[in-house]
Amino acid sequence: MRLWRVFIKSLREQARDLLTLSLSLILAPMFVFLYWLFFPSGGSTAYDAAVVNHDRPVAEIDAGSDLIDALHEVTYTDGQPILDVHIMENRAEAETKIKDRKIEVLLVIPEDFSETVHAFQSGEEVDPVPITFIGDLTNPYYAVAAVMANAGLETYIQFVTGEDRPILVEEIPLGDSAGRTEFEIYVPGMLMFSIVILVFEAAMVVAYEVESGTLKRLKITRVSTFELLGGISASVVLIGVIGLLLAIAAALALGFNSHGPLWVAILIGIITTISVIGVGLMIAAFSKTVSQAFIIANFPLVFFMFFTGVAFPIPGVTLFTIAGNPFGLYDFLPPTHAVVALGKVMTLGAGINEVVFELSALVILSILYFALGVWLFQRKHMRTS
Repeated sequence: MRLWRVFIKSLREQARDLLTLSLSLILAPMFVFLYWLFFPSGGSTAYDAAVVNHDRPVAEIDAGSDLIDALHEVTYTDGQPILDVHIMENRAEAETKIKDRKIEVLLVIPEDFSETVHAFQSGEEVDPVPITFIGDLTNPYYAVAAVMANAGLETYIQFVTGEDRPILVEEIPLGDSAGRTEFEIYVPGMLMFSIVILVFEAAMVVAYEVESGTLKRLKITRVSTFELLGGISASVVLIGVIGLLLAIAAALALGFNSHGPLWVAILIGIITTISVIGVGLMIAAFSKTVSQAFIIANFPLVFFMFFTGVAFPIPGVTLFTIAGNPFGLYDFLPPTHAVVALGKVMTLGAGINEVVFELSALVILSILYFALGVWLFQRKHMRTS
């Protein structure tokens, strides 16, 4: 009964701070909407490639123009162009645009390109002609753009030489991974963002009880740690579920399509919320004021955002294996398993039986994080003087 009363009390207190509660609920749907704006019509990124064409046509062969046409024909599976090709006259101007990151890669076609192609087709021995690729290697988009431009170049060279590679590459995408737009690729991470952002809510709600003196009055009523933290945690879980549902609704309204059961995705979110609340309790244990809790909560949020796959993919650093499943350095952070599980469910159409390892790891870590948070809070604030 006391747990229920604490739960209702916590909900009422959070509802009084309507601005904070509203921001917590709409932040993830807002990010979903912004990502949809970044990648309009559900399309994919077109990388800017500049071409400086010095080639001089020979005997009705215009190899430079044909190569440019081949670059235009490098497309995604849905037919959208991968390269946005810009014809430029001045190499120095193009290099300036590279420095400004207005284009990703520059191809320079030499003057004797058509002459070399003509000589080869006439059976003459020719020296390889250099096609120059120029780019900023610190630009993460350069590698993709250069690979795609090189693919267009290879396609054209195979066409003019008539020489086919002695292998056939067949690509079989899993689930709907080939049909996913960039917006849809980012949705699972954005859904998890609606959960990890609750680290602020959990830490600040509990810290408020300490700062306002309410905790001292509650201790007089002999409320137990379980009743106090259980009631508060239940209210945060409820807010987390509402925020997750709003984010899912926003994604679906903007064209996202989950190929697996949404209830599994919601279950993943609820379990992850428990671990995030555990971190919030740890923060509250070392906080005397709400503002202090807010500042400290930024530290774990950075880890949740940038080392779990929420914001962008992370490289695996395997430490050991469990039942044949690699367990990496970042797998000690529960949201890591949640992001992988959401990707399997929503993109590959996996059911609950296919995310057993991720769910198991998530449950174990969430229990550990929550238990540690409860223990620290009890040790710091619930002991009687």
